[in-house]
Amino acid sequence: MTATSFMSTRPGASSRQVLGGSVRAADQVVAEAAAAGRIPGRRTTRVVSQELLNDHQGIYRLVLSDSYTAAHAEPAQFVNLYPANSQMLLPRPFGVAGVHGQDVELIYQIVGAGTEEFSHLVSGDSIDMMGPLGTPFDVSGRADYVLVGGGLGIPPLLYTAQLLAERDDVQVTTAFGYRDGHFAQETAARYVPPERMHAISDAQGNVVDLLNDIEDGLGDADLPPVILSCGPMPMMRAVAKWAARRGMACQLSLEARMGCGYGACVACVVDTPQGRLKVCKDGPVFTSERLGWNV
Repeated sequence: MTATSFMSTRPGASSRQVLGGSVRAADQVVAEAAAAGRIPGRRTTRVVSQELLNDHQGIYRLVLSDSYTAAHAEPAQFVNLYPANSQMLLPRPFGVAGVHGQDVELIYQIVGAGTEEFSHLVSGDSIDMMGPLGTPFDVSGRADYVLVGGGLGIPPLLYTAQLLAERDDVQVTTAFGYRDGHFAQETAARYVPPERMHAISDAQGNVVDLLNDIEDGLGDADLPPVILSCGPMPMMRAVAKWAARRGMACQLSLEARMGCGYGACVACVVDTPQGRLKVCKDGPVFTSERLGWNV
């Protein structure tokens, strides 16, 4: 579906709306953090634009201006956005979907009051955020990185593809599963050759079916396949099992409800053979071995 722009101000809306309780400018917070030798905390950033990507599913692309996140975000890391409504105490985490200059792209779906509030943001508004947070994908090696995503797990893989496209020692393959509208294919095409882009809708099957179809074209002697996956938990478990049966390395970026986003509240734990780990800090990226999903 063609994206609908929300750049113009809504009727009756002010030209600058501040969301979140903090009004500390991003530059001030970043400068204070650098002087103290720590990463910056919560800060106010400016909305550059917002687009509706899929009307049927309520999926939006939100672009924020934040030079620190743009300079430091790694693949699969996320940022926290804070609602203005004081009754919604917890921030909402969103994986970074792209970086262009000092602009940071996020793609999200309306699933509750917080994201519904964010959907009304327009260019020139402000919102409080924190990040980038979390443990990223390890993409340091030479490989055919196979990006396997489902639904709203796809956006962090778009940023991964963007970063990998800057290298000449890797290959990128995408295998994306959608409910219906393929909202991310146009963005993925900027970074992945068309012959290595693959997608499937629910009516056609699932991403494991798709992996079965493209398996013979994955990797070679110089570039072994490495699975990088993000999406619903059942999907990732199935992908990890598929990879394990073929001896493929597999990293999984977990989705979870979070409280703080940096490991203090212990609200987003996942059970592993090593005990409970925090998705926000120990993850969101885990290897299939660490999760015990490689069997």
